Order: sequence, then C-alpha cells, then structure tokens
Amino acid sequence: MHSLSIRAAIHISAVFAIYLSLAMLIPAAVDLFYGNEDWKVFAFCAFFLGGLSLAVALATQGRPPPANTRFGFLLVNMLWITMAVAGAIPLLATPSMDLSLADAIFESVSGITTTGGTVINGLDNAPPGLLLWRSLLNYMGGLGVIALGLFLLPFLNIGGITYFRIESSDIADRPFERLATFTMSLIVIYTVLVAACALIYVAFGMQIFDAINHAMSTLATGGFSTHDTSFARYGDNPAILWTGSAFMFIGGLPFSIMILFAVRGRVDALGDPQIKVFLGYCVVFAVAVAIYLRVSTGVPFFYALTHSTFNFMSIITTTGFASDDYTKWGPFAVACIFVATFLGACSGSTSGGIKAYRFLILFELLANGVRRLVYPNTIHPVRYGDRSVPDGMQRAVVLFIASFFMIWMIGTLLLSATGLDLVTALTGALACITNVGPGLGDIVGPAGNYSSLPDTAKWILSVLMLLGRLEILVVLVIFSPAFWSR
Repeated sequence: MHSLSIRAAIHISAVFAIYLSLAMLIPAAVDLFYGNEDWKVFAFCAFFLGGLSLAVALATQGRPPPANTRFGFLLVNMLWITMAVAGAIPLLATPSMDLSLADAIFESVSGITTTGGTVINGLDNAPPGLLLWRSLLNYMGGLGVIALGLFLLPFLNIGGITYFRIESSDIADRPFERLATFTMSLIVIYTVLVAACALIYVAFGMQIFDAINHAMSTLATGGFSTHDTSFARYGDNPAILWTGSAFMFIGGLPFSIMILFAVRGRVDALGDPQIKVFLGYCVVFAVAVAIYLRVSTGVPFFYALTHSTFNFMSIITTTGFASDDYTKWGPFAVACIFVATFLGACSGSTSGGIKAYRFLILFELLANGVRRLVYPNTIHPVRYGDRSVPDGMQRAVVLFIASFFMIWMIGTLLLSATGLDLVTALTGALACITNVGPGLGDIVGPAGNYSSLPDTAKWILSVLMLLGRLEILVVLVIFSPAFWSR
C-alpha cells in the first residue's frame, strides 16, 4: 500500500469528520430550545471534532491518490471507523448517560450501521438532543449504506455490487450520466420519504418530536426509538404500525430502482426479481404467523396480522423495531423469526442481512449443480431474471455466504467465552452481523437490550456490526498481507 493512498484516505476521512461535527450542532440547538444543559456538550464536541478534523485535513493535503481498488477498500473502512468514533464522542461526553467507552462505541456503531441495538436504558427520560443525535446517526448511516451499495462497492467487486451492473436499472442504460445528478436524486428522494413518514406518523397521533426521530429510523431501517418499549408504545394504534411497515418496506427496496421509477418514470424497474422475492417472503411469513397467532391464541386476525406484518417487516428489513415481545408468540413464530433474521431485503437498500438477490443466485447455482449431476456435459448459465450472472458475481455470492457463516460461528464462540448463554451468544451475534438489532431470549430479545452485557462482548458485537454492514469481505481484505504489499 503506497503512503500516498494512506495519506489521501486520512485526508478524505478528516474532511468527512468536519461535516459530522457540523451535524452535532443540530442536537445542540434542540437541547438549547428545550432548555437542556446538554447543548453545551454537543456544542463543545462539535468545535472539538471540527477543529481536530480541520487540522488533520490541512496536514494531509496533497496529490490525489491513484484510483484503484486497494484505495477503495482502505477508504471505505476508514470512513466508517471515522463515523463510528465521531458518533460516539457526544454519547461518551453526555454526563447524564454515564456511558463507558464500550457503550458509546457500541451505540454509535449500532446507529451508523442501522442495526438498532442499544445499551441505553431510560430513553423516555433521555435528553432530547441525545435522542435526536441517535436518530441522526441512523439517518446518516442509512444514506451511507445506500451510497456504499450503489457507488463504492460495485467498483470493488464485493457482494451485491457487481449485481448493480446486471439489475434492471443497468448502468449500461446510463440513466444518469453524471454521478452528481444521481447522488442529488438519491438525497432528495430519501429526505422526502423521511418527511412523508414523519407527517403520516403525526397525522395518526404520534408526537412531533417522536415522529421525526422514528421517521429517520424507519426509512434508514435503523430501529432507534425514543422509548424503551420501542413501537410497543403504539401497539394499540394499527395506523401507526401499518405506516411503519409500509415505510420499512420502502427502505428495503433498491434505491437505484426507486430513482428510476420516481425520476424517469421507469415502471418496468419495479419488476426486478429481487423485489418479488423480498415481497414474497415478507407476505408469507407475516400471513403464516398471523394465522398461527389467531389459531393458537384466539386474538382477532386483523390484530394478529398487524403485529405480525410490522415485526416481520422490521426483522426482514433489519430495522429492529418491535411492537410486542414476539419471543412469547409460540415456538413456530420464534422459529420463523429466527429464519427471517438471515434474509435481509434488496441490494442497494438501507437493509442488512444476506439479501434477496443472493438467495436468487444461490438457488440458481444449486439448481444448475443438480442438473449437471444428471447431464454432466451440458452448460446452463446462471441467470438473474433474463440476464446471465458473470462468474465473478457467482464467486462473490458464494464467498460472502461462506464468510458470513464463518464469522457468525466465530462471533458466537467469542461471545460464549465472555460468559453469555448460548441463545444470547448465538442470536446476539446473528442480530449484529445481519444488522437486525434484537436477538432472542430475555437479555437481547425485543423486550431487552445490550446494556447488561460485559464490555468485551460489546466490543465483539461492535466489530460484528461493522463487518455485516461492510459486506464482510471489505473488512477482511485489509487483513491480507497482499493488500499492504506494494
């Protein structure tokens, strides 16, 4: 790795941190408006981070780095670490929260990776600026996730990004010749959707401050709430739950296709195969568990369908909201929830997980493998919709899934070594690597949080969240000796 590339990555990260410091002035203004003394904390953190970042940016100015994949890998990792550390500074400095360094980093990483797991108790009485900062981390993290999926990872041949070249919004069609146009369209659509979600929440009875915070978390599929009970607070308001379900589904759609549809009127873009798969397993799980709840508990079907849809949409889109303690719904429901934790929504969305397009390609690879056992001399191309999937993309899918289960296994073992029981270690590691948030069991389930875990476990889970958010291979590659060789 050339020193020029490292210097340039540090410079870009420092410039990025300056923008993060400016964002801290928003919760400072909110605390000042509500008469909360914590506005001084956010103001100080903003000036401290801004000044430090400006000094680093000026010290690392120089020639632009060579445009290659190794620099891309380095930059992606450095940007997300910068965001995690910067996001943790005001959380650590807020005296009323009394968070340890492990707590602050965990909360920040959970926010920027749109995981939604929390270590904070007493959210209902927390300072408004801190609550808004957590939601802003979700909001910025959601935008970062989309940008990561659409602009950065495709050129690194990682995960679902080569897929971006074969999806129905194919780059070959050149719907947006200029990156700036594409980026502006993305930001406008994303922000308009957040505003629309907040307005609908307010219309159905949510307080304005809560609506703004929940709207940012909903579209970002981030899961941070302003209440300890999350959406269970609105469990008797089906309109709010259905609104949340709808906007979580929108957050799980490919934003490239949403832009094509909204800006260019490309209705055909909505026929993308992964959208059909995503919608299909959302409907199947929600309806199946609703019927199960109706039969096993006797609750009205509409009530069961409302809560089943909301919670499965939250899990599949890796949002992390909960309207009920679904671990008490019965063994069939819990089994469905465990399976749904793996799924994820679409590539180029704000969600995590394995994602629908990988299941499509994996199924095609499996079907082709079985066919070749019967007809060993025939050649059947792996297809995604009506297009062939390149060998590199097939290899990326297999590598991701193999590394996913390997990291999950290692994470479970490490968490167990910290003294956690098997259910907590197994589902906690899974919920963090898929960026879902809640796991299963009494400790990290939907009725609990991660606050009681030892600091060592929180550090492990923070790493797992970053690994899952960056498609695993992006992080693993920087530990390869070949990456650092000239």
